[in-house]
Amino acid sequence: MEQNEDGGYTVTVPSLPGCVSEGSTWEEALAHIEEAIAGYVEVARKLGKPIPVEISVPLHTSNAGT
Repeated sequence: MEQNEDGGYTVTVPSLPGCVSEGSTWEEALAHIEEAIAGYVEVARKLGKPIPVEISVPLHTSNAGT
């Protein structure tokens, strides 16, 4: 997750190419990326595409709001 110049946040999921979302706040960005991941997986299943194995990435919530 990266903070944008305008104060919002952009989230990318490296294991899901093209899966990117944004939010005005840290919490909003996390909620939006969860929706984006669910949509990505749903479309991949419908198209018969492989779904990458989940990789755990630690979130450093102490960065929220900075």
